[in-house]
Amino acid sequence: MWMLHSATMLPAFLLLFFMGTSSRLSEAMSRDEKNKLRNQVLEMFDHAYQNYMDHAYPADELMPLTCRGRVRGLEPSRGDVDDALGKFSLTLIDTLDTLALLNKTAEFEKAVRRVVTDVRLDNDIVVSVFETNIRVLGGLLGGHSMAVMLKESGRMLWYQDELLHMAKDLGLRLLPAFNTSSGLPYPRVNLRFGVRGPETRTGTETDTCTACAGTIILEFAALSRFTGDPTFEAHARRALDFLWEKRQRNSNLVGTTINIHSGEWVRRDSGVGAGIDSYYEYLLKAYILLGDDQFLQRFNTHYASIMKYISQPPLLLDVHIHKPLLPARTWMDSLLAFFPGLQVLKGDIRPAIETHEMLYQVTKKHNFLPEAFTTDFRVHWAQHPLRPEFAESTYFLYKATRDPYYLEVGRTILENLNRFARVPCGFAAMKDVRTGSHEDRMDSFFLAEMFKYLFLLFAEEEDLPFNVEDYIFTTEAHLLPLSLSTASNSQAPTLVNNMAGEELDDSNFEWTCPNTRLLFPDPAFPRNLREPIRSAVDKSCPHPTTHRDPGMGRPPLRAQDFMANNPEHLELLRRMGVSLIHLKDGRVQLVQHATQAVSAVAAEDGMRFMQEMMELSSQQQKEQLPPRAVQIISPPFFGRVVLTAGPAQFGMDLSKSSSGVRGFVTIAEPYNGCSVLSNGEIVAGRIALLQRGQCMFAEKARHIQKAGAIGGIVIDDNEGSSSDTAPLFQMAGDGRNTDDVTLPLLFLFHKEGNILLEALKEYREVEVLLSDKARDRGTDGAEEEDCSTEEKDHTSPASSEPVHQSQVTIQEQTTDDSGVGPESVQPAEGLGSYVPVAVGEEPAVDGDHSSQSVDSLMADWEEDLEAFKQMEKDEL
Repeated sequence: MWMLHSATMLPAFLLLFFMGTSSRLSEAMSRDEKNKLRNQVLEMFDHAYQNYMDHAYPADELMPLTCRGRVRGLEPSRGDVDDALGKFSLTLIDTLDTLALLNKTAEFEKAVRRVVTDVRLDNDIVVSVFETNIRVLGGLLGGHSMAVMLKESGRMLWYQDELLHMAKDLGLRLLPAFNTSSGLPYPRVNLRFGVRGPETRTGTETDTCTACAGTIILEFAALSRFTGDPTFEAHARRALDFLWEKRQRNSNLVGTTINIHSGEWVRRDSGVGAGIDSYYEYLLKAYILLGDDQFLQRFNTHYASIMKYISQPPLLLDVHIHKPLLPARTWMDSLLAFFPGLQVLKGDIRPAIETHEMLYQVTKKHNFLPEAFTTDFRVHWAQHPLRPEFAESTYFLYKATRDPYYLEVGRTILENLNRFARVPCGFAAMKDVRTGSHEDRMDSFFLAEMFKYLFLLFAEEEDLPFNVEDYIFTTEAHLLPLSLSTASNSQAPTLVNNMAGEELDDSNFEWTCPNTRLLFPDPAFPRNLREPIRSAVDKSCPHPTTHRDPGMGRPPLRAQDFMANNPEHLELLRRMGVSLIHLKDGRVQLVQHATQAVSAVAAEDGMRFMQEMMELSSQQQKEQLPPRAVQIISPPFFGRVVLTAGPAQFGMDLSKSSSGVRGFVTIAEPYNGCSVLSNGEIVAGRIALLQRGQCMFAEKARHIQKAGAIGGIVIDDNEGSSSDTAPLFQMAGDGRNTDDVTLPLLFLFHKEGNILLEALKEYREVEVLLSDKARDRGTDGAEEEDCSTEEKDHTSPASSEPVHQSQVTIQEQTTDDSGVGPESVQPAEGLGSYVPVAVGEEPAVDGDHSSQSVDSLMADWEEDLEAFKQMEKDEL
């Protein structure tokens, strides 16, 4: 195992890493075919670049559908996305070193002259510090590196470091953002006036993302070492030091958003995607570029926690930093596609192969990686702005393994871009990968990164104008020479030891330079890793003709027979390498780690079990019923409070009832409804309220029906659960015939159920209507009328989109406390948590404390709903 501590050894580090793998597999793709694909990359680049120059330059970006440039202030605002635009010909600067790498030397020289002559940086405009650093400062430094390289080879002799002078000018314009007590930069700065307060829309922000503050060091350190001015590197190091200090010490994870003044975590979810991604990338690459051991130790400390809590191969799931065993969300964003490439650089090849394969299968399923997708590989956010991260990881995996499989992946990327994104004036971002609709957008990173990685994937060594092993790629794929590690920067302060007296531990330097010939001596090994993942995504896993024993002398466990409260079943899961995690909202998460199975046969049975779970879930999902409504119709509510309820797959079908079921509610005794009711005489003729748990839903229904109840409402016992933040439950039967259950049974999450319980507490007689949708009710109790139009008009934004099933890892089933399988509870499409319904004139209500209490309760939950919607808006 290689451990490197000297900066002077770093170029050899990268060279050894890749050379050790170059001859492991014979080329399955012919050289002619590779050359054809390489030339196709060049043609596609020319199409995108030339259309930008012809129709958009000097604007920042090309609008490929309307064939014109996007000028900030002249086009409708896109919100924070526009903060990347600074009226500094962004796309041209971002593309400089791509031109050089693609052997377009004459065009590169012409582009450098244009940037030096035409671009101005003193614009009175507010820009993102993060985007300006990685795209513009990085682009200028990458262009400078290429110009110096060409000058040393006898070309561009006229060049006198003009791009470097511009880079320093820009660096000085970004520095005011770092004038905070923490050293974390403000997220935005005015290029001309710096940070001046509200009048320039700067200096007023309190929060920034972790990646925004932690993705500075490569560009700022390179600027310091190119110019000899230590100021820039010092500021970037200080920001990284502060983030390291603020990590959660038990989990060693960082949150997504941090207060730049206090250092408090504003958003405490942690992953490797949007908001954090390049922070981890820059820790490892800062070690490679600068040779400082503490950067490597910090990275490896974080990485160990990522692999412990976030990585569930092939998935990468966000968790809470204080409760890392608790998933924070059940979908992934496309930015995490860079992570397999980083794992290659780290040397952890196996999980890189697994996650990359999952991403590839999602790409084949939807043609592109959706901006976000669920853990069962469905679309969560349908956009795709031509992001390059998947191509980046594909290149690095091919570089490390020389497995020709990754050349075929690259071919798929090229074909999809040409088939679905190519338009006459360039390449257009996908507005919706499901429909193939376009957005009038071609971001600068498409030219800066996508074509660079694809060209490198298909190019032979002799096709490259220089040795890429001598450079490191920034997060925007700009090329910085590794020789900067030995550049003079003697005035730069040493990195402050923020390890609180901790000594450097050699164990934190492992896995820095493996040889993949030793890791994977069998050429078929990567294929064996990929095939189960492919089957999981496309749900076409072949079933063996014979049952094989999982190690306990009996046929393997089938998904339809599984019960989560059966100890024998749990032991069978353990032996198959399948673990079961109870989530806070009452669902359960199933995860398989094949390496933890007791045998290869058991691991295969485990994979089949997971596949059956997916098929069972898919079948149940097709059968799922729409949500139902619990409408409080007694005074003082008069139908204005409607709670969204999950339906049951048994009992009375409310959609076939024109009037629903109306009655007063009462709490069953026992509250769980798992035995004969002791207050049956009170429940008779009423709607019984029941607590979730301890027995099957159908058993509860039978007990209250026997007592004479006309309906039932099961209330979740998981405190804080709400249909705002969790899929609606669809209650299934218990595996027996449920035709004997004739009353309706509905399910409310804890928050919605608590509204009903509070109402019952304050008003002894509370009447509700159980129906398929809310009914319009006048104050005089007149007949209900269908008010679907009003209902639609008054539905909250969060409820206007369907609530999809969320599955964690390969398969997730949701359950009553008694088990999964036949009793599994599936999500339903439909409304939000509670929907105010138009009911005509509002009756006069005395302003007593009881009514105010309910109103206050409703206001609190409306505030929670807004906070949740804002959190989702900020995710990417």
